[in-house]
Amino acid sequence: MILDRRVLNRTALDRQLLLDRAAVTPAEAVGRLVALQGQDTGAPYLGLWSRLASFTQDDLAALLRGKQVVRGTLLRGTQHLALADDYVWIRPLLQPVLDRIRRGAFARALSGVDAAECAGLIRAHLARAHRDGRTLTRPQLRDLLLERWPQADPVALAYSAQTLLPIVHTPPNGLWGQGGATPFTLAEQWLERPLEAQPPAGSPAGPAAGPAVERLVRRYLAAFGPASVMDVQAWSGLTRLRPVVEGMRDLRTYRDEDGRVLYDLPGAPLADPGTPAPVRFLPWFDNLMVAYADRSRLMTAEQRKAVCVGAAVYPTFLVDGSVGGVWDLKNGVLTAEPFHPLPGGVMDELAAEGARLMAFAGVEEGRFAWLPPRFPARSASR
Repeated sequence: MILDRRVLNRTALDRQLLLDRAAVTPAEAVGRLVALQGQDTGAPYLGLWSRLASFTQDDLAALLRGKQVVRGTLLRGTQHLALADDYVWIRPLLQPVLDRIRRGAFARALSGVDAAECAGLIRAHLARAHRDGRTLTRPQLRDLLLERWPQADPVALAYSAQTLLPIVHTPPNGLWGQGGATPFTLAEQWLERPLEAQPPAGSPAGPAAGPAVERLVRRYLAAFGPASVMDVQAWSGLTRLRPVVEGMRDLRTYRDEDGRVLYDLPGAPLADPGTPAPVRFLPWFDNLMVAYADRSRLMTAEQRKAVCVGAAVYPTFLVDGSVGGVWDLKNGVLTAEPFHPLPGGVMDELAAEGARLMAFAGVEEGRFAWLPPRFPARSASR
């Protein structure tokens, strides 16, 4: 069965709770989405606001304070918020990805620093701080490590800690409107339970052959499917997943209009392509924007270059289910830049939704402003 872009678009939006704001709890939503991108502190809050029928900043803050949700390095080596019950098995599964990222980013800067010794020293410092009833900030941990490796790059030492060990950032970090230093705490100490062990990479029963990776694939498909193997890899950072996915015999298969094989959970419904898609504002780094190797179900190739710039993923707004432009909120002004000219009715819908966004963000007497369309002529390339 061939699935066209419209079906893939509406199905993705449905699974992402973006066709109708869902009447589920914030914890249920975080679990359904697997993890929320948390590079920008406010992004998870805005992402949930766009998806839930009832949500306040205090709802997510309570989950973070109550240790039901944690903030730490996960997918693609970036900051995410995930249910604690998910973090304890996803974080160990992603260790090979984090090892690869650390080597790629810091190999030269950390020449002479033994990774195993560094991990052991980090663990000892964090454990000692925990026994003393305190946390260490990134600069504090950096300075302690520099005592052992004074020749190493200070920034690389500090940032590589999060790839070496399961470190979480505890409140007030991650709370709406909170800035300041980033506290480092070992996840097992914060959660008061061990993480789930994974087979070592390269072993006959290594991560690519274990049940945890199949579990992650199923969770991904529930939140983003139908999708290709390359899509799963782009979202997770894991590689060599083709034999894993092809070995999951119960998965249903489709093809897209370009002939790619797409996988989905058995019995998972496809959305009606005629379902209306309301306008929505998505925050910085929203995972929907980076969940696929082929993003044509959401945006054109031209638009992708404007949304995903280097390591940045700009906040977007959706029009009829597809990326319609980018936006920003600064100094009480929500500025929207459409990619193409929009009908007056759609601009009115966006302005109304933008007013609700500003009210959620606590912006009093906010103002909505339009920039000229970036691409006057609509592109047909995808």
